Amino acid sequence: MKVLYVASEALPFVASGGLGDVAGSLPQALRKRLIGCRVVLPLYATIPQHLRDNMHFITSLSVPVAWRRQYCGIFEAKANGVTYYLLDNQYYFKRDTIYGHYDDAERFAFFSRAVLEMLPYIDFHPDIIHCNDWQCALTPVYYSLMYAHREGYENIKTLFTIHNIQYQGVYGKEILEDVLGIAKRDEALLEYDGDINFMKGAIECANRVSTVSPTYAQEILDPWYSHGLDTILNQRSWKLSGILNGIDTVGYDPATDPAIFANYSAEDPSGKLQNKLGLQEYMGLPVREGVPVMGMVSRLVSHKGLDLVKAILDELLNTTDIQMVVLGSGDWEYENFFREAAARHPDKLAIRIGFVPDLARKIYAGTDLFLMPSKSEPCGLSQMVALRYGSIPIVRETGGLRDSIQDSGDGKGNGFTFANYNAHEMLYTIRRALEGYAQTEGWAMLVERALNCDCSWGRSANAYIRLYKSMLEG
Repeated sequence: MKVLYVASEALPFVASGGLGDVAGSLPQALRKRLIGCRVVLPLYATIPQHLRDNMHFITSLSVPVAWRRQYCGIFEAKANGVTYYLLDNQYYFKRDTIYGHYDDAERFAFFSRAVLEMLPYIDFHPDIIHCNDWQCALTPVYYSLMYAHREGYENIKTLFTIHNIQYQGVYGKEILEDVLGIAKRDEALLEYDGDINFMKGAIECANRVSTVSPTYAQEILDPWYSHGLDTILNQRSWKLSGILNGIDTVGYDPATDPAIFANYSAEDPSGKLQNKLGLQEYMGLPVREGVPVMGMVSRLVSHKGLDLVKAILDELLNTTDIQMVVLGSGDWEYENFFREAAARHPDKLAIRIGFVPDLARKIYAGTDLFLMPSKSEPCGLSQMVALRYGSIPIVRETGGLRDSIQDSGDGKGNGFTFANYNAHEMLYTIRRALEGYAQTEGWAMLVERALNCDCSWGRSANAYIRLYKSMLEG
């Protein structure tokens, strides 16, 4: 079985969020299970030079983009045992950022078409093309309309994975022919609520659709979570399945991580205390061994549940012996809230605005508790990284948080959970966690259980392999 994994970002080359992590890890896990898997992504200007130096030029070709043709260079690189194809066009991809440009529809239409045009020029004929998020959503559409019956393209199956349904690639109908090169007669494949919707097109044309957790696959059938796509998803629900992501357990390993203050493991967790004391000193908090420390590493935006945090933070800090460390950036409203709260509670709250990967690892390793009260969370990786470092997650039961964290109230779970999007229900759950922390022997058992959780890509990769096989057999 051969799988071509199509993504707009992938580690180690470029990443802006969870998709880059997934695209860097899942292909490795598939390769270890003897699945032929290669990755294709754009050759962005932001890719570091030392990675470019190891790329090999294969060829160039001319890719149709509506009524014109554009140059595309194909480069090959190898990383972590996986072959990557990087598609070059400086007009589209030589920019300071990878997303957020006025012509993103055209840029990713070019990329989606170039993926298919590339196939005759590489020594890899895929059985399955696995596309991710709206930036790659036109590949199943183009394949269905223009390539399925071409010689050399027969019998390829397409899978489309929704990582976050909020971002769908919605544009005006005027781009259909002049930008996308799709005939007016085929408009119905992409038309949704009066616009052109890339993600809707992929849901229509792909053989199967997946999401990044089983719970999220059910949630997006509900208007509360679907951002308007529930109608088409319910019509095509037979295509839909959910597979929980994993994390890179080699890259995230407290036993070897050079970014943390002291290494430790499930077999010898003693170094975790050194990380706590080091984090307190690093963040300017009073260095106290016995106080519980709770962390957040998050984009500071509303769907991460920050309205709940705003509602109860002063009450929590005023009435509880706890310290809190927050790392993130996002909306000014939340950045300013945390700055002001840190000024009111300098001995209890430390905030760092921005994204600092080394500090994020220090927070995972140095905290006792990790808070993720998300309004919605397709999968979430932070809760799994927290488990990997023995920081006990407190999460709302939504999406992948529900699938990966089970409440420890019965003595068997790996965290603390609450169901409703309610600030005082969250506060009650935090207080339950603090009661657990006070029980030294029981808490040590919970930390050991967290450190031993299997958050690797192994289970997820096996689920994808089963899905791939069902597509080829179906």
